[in-house]
Amino acid sequence: MEKIRITFLGTANAVPTKLRNHTSMLLTYKDENMLFDCGEGTQRQFRYAELSPSKITKLLITHWHGDHILGIPGLLQTLGMSAYDRTLKIYGPRRSKYFFSLLDQLATIRIKTEIHEMEDDSIKEKEFLIESKSMDHDTPCNAYAFIIKDKLRLDKSKLKKYKLPNSPLLGDLQAGKDIVHNGKKIKASQATYLEKGRKVVFIMDTAYTDKAVEIAKDADLLIIESTFSKDEEELAKEYKHLTATQAATIAKKANVKALLLTHISQRYEHIPQIIEKEAKRIFKNLKVAKDLDVIEL
Repeated sequence: MEKIRITFLGTANAVPTKLRNHTSMLLTYKDENMLFDCGEGTQRQFRYAELSPSKITKLLITHWHGDHILGIPGLLQTLGMSAYDRTLKIYGPRRSKYFFSLLDQLATIRIKTEIHEMEDDSIKEKEFLIESKSMDHDTPCNAYAFIIKDKLRLDKSKLKKYKLPNSPLLGDLQAGKDIVHNGKKIKASQATYLEKGRKVVFIMDTAYTDKAVEIAKDADLLIIESTFSKDEEELAKEYKHLTATQAATIAKKANVKALLLTHISQRYEHIPQIIEKEAKRIFKNLKVAKDLDVIEL
C-alpha cells in the first residue's frame, strides 16, 4: 500500500513565533505533492524539511488571509527560476482568480498555472479525489478532504494457485466480476482482497459549523485549526475560529480515527499542553502538531 505522507511546514496562526511558521502543509502520495496553504516563510520551511518545492503538483488554498497565502509570490518566483516545467494547478474558494491576479501584479509569475474556484465541489483524479466544503469564516473559506477510495486488489498467491495467465480475465476479477478459466468458475472474492481507502481532511479557519462534521466524516486523519481555548470562546466566535473543545467535538461527531491540532496561537507558544489537555477531554487520539512533523498513513 502506497503511503500518504503529511509534512507540517507551518503550524502557527496569524502571528508566527520562534517555534512555529505560518500555516502550510504538504501532502505527498505517489507522484503527487499537494501544498495546502502557503504562509509567509514556506519556502524556507521546505529547506528545513529537505524537500524540493519544484515537485509541487497542486496548491490548495483554504482562504485568502495573509497568514495562509503570503508565501505564494516568492514560491512561484522560485519555481520560475528553477526550471519548473509543469502546469501548477491551483484551487481555492470563490474570488481566487481575482486575488491571484493581484499576486501576479506584485510578482512576475513565469510558470504555467491553472486557477480553479471551488465551493462544495470535487476534483476527480484517477487515483483519488479531493472534496471541498465552504466553511464559516469572514471571507470565503474551504475545507478539503483528500480521499483514496476502497480498491479490489488481485491476490497474487491465489492467481498462482488458479494458474491464471496475464490476460483480460485479471481485469474482470479486479472489477469484481466472476470469471471462467479452464472450464472452472472462479469468483472474484476468491482471487481478490479489499484494500481499504483512506481519507485526510484539512479544516482551517472557521467558526463551528455542521459542514465541518460532514466533510470530516469517518476520516482516518483530521487536521484542524485550534486557535483558542474554551475560556476564549467569545473571542473565537467574534473572529470565527475554533476552540480546542470545538475542534475535538467535530472529530468526535465525525467519527474520525485520529486528530491533529494546528494553527496554534502565540499565546500557547510554550504551553500547547493547555490546548491538548482540553481537547483530550472529548477526543483521546490526538496531538498538537509541530513544525516539520511528518505523519504517515
